[in-house]
Amino acid sequence: MKILLTGANGYIGTRLLPRLVEDGHEVYALVRSRSRIEISTSQIHVIEADLLNPSSLLKIPFDIDAAYYLVHSMSYSPKFSELEAASAKNFAERLENTQAKQIIYLGGLSNEAQLSRHLNSRKRVGEILQEGKVPVTILMAGIIIGSGSASFEIIRDLVEKLPVMVAPKWLKQLTQPIAVRDVLTYLTLVLGNPACFRESFEIGGPDVMSYKDLLLNFAKMRGLRRKIFTVPFLTPRLSSYWLYFVTSTSYSLAHFLVESLINNAVCKENRIQKLFPIKLLTYQEALQLAFSRIEEDWVPSSWKDTLSGSSLNPDLSIYVQVPKFGILSDKRTIPFSSPVEEVQKRIWALGGDRGWPAMNWAWKFRGFVDKLVGGIGLRRGRTHPTRLKVGDALDFWRVLLADEKNHRLLLYAEMKLPGEAWLEFEIIPEGKGGTLKQTASFRPNGLWGRFYWYSLYPIHALIFNELAKRLAKG
Repeated sequence: MKILLTGANGYIGTRLLPRLVEDGHEVYALVRSRSRIEISTSQIHVIEADLLNPSSLLKIPFDIDAAYYLVHSMSYSPKFSELEAASAKNFAERLENTQAKQIIYLGGLSNEAQLSRHLNSRKRVGEILQEGKVPVTILMAGIIIGSGSASFEIIRDLVEKLPVMVAPKWLKQLTQPIAVRDVLTYLTLVLGNPACFRESFEIGGPDVMSYKDLLLNFAKMRGLRRKIFTVPFLTPRLSSYWLYFVTSTSYSLAHFLVESLINNAVCKENRIQKLFPIKLLTYQEALQLAFSRIEEDWVPSSWKDTLSGSSLNPDLSIYVQVPKFGILSDKRTIPFSSPVEEVQKRIWALGGDRGWPAMNWAWKFRGFVDKLVGGIGLRRGRTHPTRLKVGDALDFWRVLLADEKNHRLLLYAEMKLPGEAWLEFEIIPEGKGGTLKQTASFRPNGLWGRFYWYSLYPIHALIFNELAKRLAKG
């Protein structure tokens, strides 16, 4: 079959893409930026388009057989629900002018009368898709557990960092977590199945528990003793700040999750199990699988790398060319005699759990300050300890270029700044060694931006000088 996959570089889409290829399908991956998707086979074709731009959707082939709609926003902008609705409407209208016989949409469990703004928006997206002429299959999931999923990483942060938690009362609400592997299985099983056309299914794992038990069971599996006390006075806003400062999540994602967690997220029907009686992973089994993947350094996708909710343009190529004018910079050139591969390996391993080789305490402090002013901070880390690709998150940086062949890495700052910042590393091979060129560039916004640069320059000069030396000479 010819399959259209939207959100192909998102958390679920990245994992679904190879499954569809393995099943023999020809996949058209729709993304907003071609640079953020890796193509490994001729069965995959990339369509660069924007769901908010109807004319760009004309690139979708007429003869596709089915389409996956795996797009949703984790931002908390005032207009996110309107934008999601417009995207769904444009998509449905374009699909009506193709041969598509099915749209498959992954939404959220929404069986409560009072829904959060995000869950209500995702429900509305499903309704808009159903209003079109192409039959729609909707799968509704609650918490998805897998390596790199937002839910898994937040649970992990809370349990592993806090021996004692004073938590909001919504921890008593019930949830039905499902393993990402089972979500992917359902997504493939409903494909092309007439029994699933114009149907909505709630999907969840075999365990129903409170959010408090979710945390305690995680602690038990990790061999940790934890105490959780719930209090009634933590409002959704305070709860969002609590998650924001304790975990690696952004505030927008924390707010989105808190609003959603106030409701129960439990399946009220299991019709899909009658159609596909597969053995689902328990919560414990899903956790064990996630950790086994982490230990193997095999995490194909992570919420950290998504640009949903980010202020950056999805087309990261527009940031690659560092401006030549109006730029303040710190340049370091360090010769080295060790093999180029060793130096490059140190550069590609920057940040994350390993930290920064020079004055790591200062990087941590800068991340703490960034959190205080509403930024992403340093806790986001990185998905893989040694591999980098375009679009990856690296602490409070975003990877713009990771060219191993030409020994060049370019990062763009996502922290709160009175301007824009780039950090570039380039290795020039010379004989048995080479030269490391490290450039920190800053384009200030007005006088405040210039004051920021010059007031911190003595500290930055020390940090960047030591960083270049440690990277070049180990």
